Amino acid sequence: MSTNEFVDYYELLQLSPNADAETIERVFRHLAKKYHPDNPEFANNDRFLQIVEAHQTLSAPETRAAFDVKYQDYWNYKWKLASEASEMPAPGNDKITRERLLSLLYVQRRRNMNSPGLGENEMARLLNTPLELVEFHLWYLKAKGWVERLGTGHLAITALGVDQAELSRTLINPNQLIEYSI
Repeated sequence: MSTNEFVDYYELLQLSPNADAETIERVFRHLAKKYHPDNPEFANNDRFLQIVEAHQTLSAPETRAAFDVKYQDYWNYKWKLASEASEMPAPGNDKITRERLLSLLYVQRRRNMNSPGLGENEMARLLNTPLELVEFHLWYLKAKGWVERLGTGHLAITALGVDQAELSRTLINPNQLIEYSI
């Protein structure tokens, strides 16, 4: 499955896949107002149109059910990505968590240069790590210049990040340690 074809409407609307109709409506109204082309502070027509499309899809039971099938396929693909990029380290090991994040972003960019980024919630879910911890480590990686925010809102590894991932001998495949020479 190509991830550049799929837009995660739950991520876009910042919703749980278990959100009820009332929550979807409330969040849609908030985001539509925020990104509406008439809002002088946050106007973003492309984002607004995506939000409207997400709302239309998730608010009708039939289209939501069809979307949920695609959503599950999307996550099955992402889980394969995560299994290639990580090893299950001991909880609380910050250095390993940062290396796993870099590794995940490295593999994503290597696999798909047209869509090299991942969302924060995606990464937290793929690494089975609390979002708050992922946000902390992403802050660090961005401050070092190893990760950047793309125009899509996703985060992607930079050239400096690739160098760091290779330098730290990040585990790309849990069964195979890849060593790089500089």
